[in-house]
Amino acid sequence: MACNPEVLRHVPLFATLDEEERAVLAGQVELKKFAPRQRIYKIGDAGGQAYVMVTGRVRVTTMDEDQQEVVVDEPSQGEFFGFASMLEEVKHQTTAIALEEAECLEVSRGDIETLLKRKPLAGMSMLAVLGRQFHASQQLVRVRAMRNANELIEEKATLGENVADEVARLGGSWTFILAFTVVASVYVAMNAWLGHRAWDPYPFILLNLFLSLLAAIQAPVIMMSQNRQDRKDRVRSELDYAVNRRAEQGIQGLARKLNLLGEQMGDLEEFLREKREGGGGR
Repeated sequence: MACNPEVLRHVPLFATLDEEERAVLAGQVELKKFAPRQRIYKIGDAGGQAYVMVTGRVRVTTMDEDQQEVVVDEPSQGEFFGFASMLEEVKHQTTAIALEEAECLEVSRGDIETLLKRKPLAGMSMLAVLGRQFHASQQLVRVRAMRNANELIEEKATLGENVADEVARLGGSWTFILAFTVVASVYVAMNAWLGHRAWDPYPFILLNLFLSLLAAIQAPVIMMSQNRQDRKDRVRSELDYAVNRRAEQGIQGLARKLNLLGEQMGDLEEFLREKREGGGGR
């Protein structure tokens, strides 16, 4: 379907062209219409063409290693999709499907070459498009990258935090309790046995001072370890939320596909019913 030059006026990449240049380019590009749920291209198709959104909605997806559908982009009006594959002349790495009735401009590499010859500065707009897609891909990787929570936490741990963990671990163990009991018992027994020659006679004021100092130091160190544990729990909960969100997206994708299959089965049943009734009428 031939493209109206006025359509190109609303595409940022072509907005800098004058009327004559838009008319020339309109004669080269093609305006295509896609029905709801119609596939525009799929992974592995030849990437000779890119598309520009004019009206409607399109979803661009890919598949990860777990064969989970990942939404890469939902381009808005005037934005490109399938652009990188067209420029590199390689097969598409994504799948584009119309979510509703959509109109898109089909643009080839030759069309872009013609545009750049007439408007070299339009190349900056194309670089901006690629830059947005690159940043979107980086964000997608950051969101989907799942790491071991313990490894992530240990990488950011400071020396003081590690020491606090060790003190809390030792203070809450039977080793510390038994060792403290033995040392305190020996201390009390020796001072009781020495009598008036004892360095800390009953009521063992020096021992009480040591115990008070130990408690004063140990308590905030243990609190530091508890705060660090709270941060660990928060990181784990955030990672669990991200995993649950991915699972939810996968379930929603399956639900969409099941609904689509149900609709297609209903359309097929209706078609067979009409064909059977039509044949019976004859």
